[in-house]
Amino acid sequence: MALNRKDRICALLKGIETGDEASVAVVNEDKYIQHNPQTHEGSLGLAALFKQLAKSSPRVNIVRILEDGDYVFAHTEYDFAKSSIGFEIFRFEGDLVVEHWDNIQLRKGPNPSGHTMVDGPTEATGFDMTDTNRDAVRCFVDDVLVKGQLNKLEHYIDDECYTEHNPRVGDGLSVLRSALSDPASNDGVAVKYDQIHRTLAEGNFVLCVSEGFVNGVHSAFYDLFRVAHGKLVEHWDTTEAIPPRSEWKNDNGKF
Repeated sequence: MALNRKDRICALLKGIETGDEASVAVVNEDKYIQHNPQTHEGSLGLAALFKQLAKSSPRVNIVRILEDGDYVFAHTEYDFAKSSIGFEIFRFEGDLVVEHWDNIQLRKGPNPSGHTMVDGPTEATGFDMTDTNRDAVRCFVDDVLVKGQLNKLEHYIDDECYTEHNPRVGDGLSVLRSALSDPASNDGVAVKYDQIHRTLAEGNFVLCVSEGFVNGVHSAFYDLFRVAHGKLVEHWDTTEAIPPRSEWKNDNGKF
């Protein structure tokens, strides 16, 4: 039986463990657009990267695998020389991947509430609410994170059951408000969101890809939310600095 798109992405990501060149057969080399600035274009670039990574006996755990139209997106744990958490986005045309984005951060935590960067529910539900949930998250990120309208937090966040997985921030609305308004309460980290690039959703899970700055450093933000009854009730994220243009190995840009 032919593998579905999610299964094919799982096989691709697990190929990092083995260095198996066959795992990248899901990639359409003639059309493939790579948005990781540290990776060369094409499936040959991926095959070389996988071979190199396999030498360190890595481990890959796919925590969440979700699908939105022609996009499959995964929340992953990587154990290389150091442990990292990542989000991977793949765009399909037919049965093959033609475009890829990612955002990877060194693992930290657990956070003040005892949560790791990946624990919590993993299976999507409420598929009939996908578009409504996507809109809710996009409006939250635009209103609160981009425009800084912290007075709207209560409109979007369910304070009674909000669970936070960011390694610096604990649960609850008041803690989130402090982290967003005062860098001193966020380990001295000043975060500024400038624009949203993409919002992907399956059921009650929504991933928002944004661009901005962390302490003045150009950065990419990937924020995954779980939505219940119209409110944001859980959040995971990764933040990655965008290297200077002179260090890029392809010309496609991070976004």
